[in-house]
Amino acid sequence: MGVNLNRKLVLEENQYQSDSLGGFTNSWIILGELWGEISLRGAQTRDLETGDVSQVRLRIVVRSAPVGSPMRPAPHQRFKEGTRCYVIDAVTEHDAFGMYLECWAHEEVAS
Repeated sequence: MGVNLNRKLVLEENQYQSDSLGGFTNSWIILGELWGEISLRGAQTRDLETGDVSQVRLRIVVRSAPVGSPMRPAPHQRFKEGTRCYVIDAVTEHDAFGMYLECWAHEEVAS
């Protein structure tokens, strides 16, 4: 079965900047756009003092990019799709030829 890259994703990286008061602020900067295939790999709900949090585990397949390229996804970066955010936990080769990457990610939704 082939890869179906049918979802337009924006790859972002968290950038910390000094707030000139001894602390930091963070903002997400856009690295580029990738087409990906997203599949569900599991889900769970955690009960926190502030409310329930549902966490969905995902596998996101994208075209490969060379190591060191800003277009190669990495852990702690995220994909955005509209208002949804998928935080990348790990990245590995998807196939023996290195044409695609598998990004293991999660999406959290507070209720």
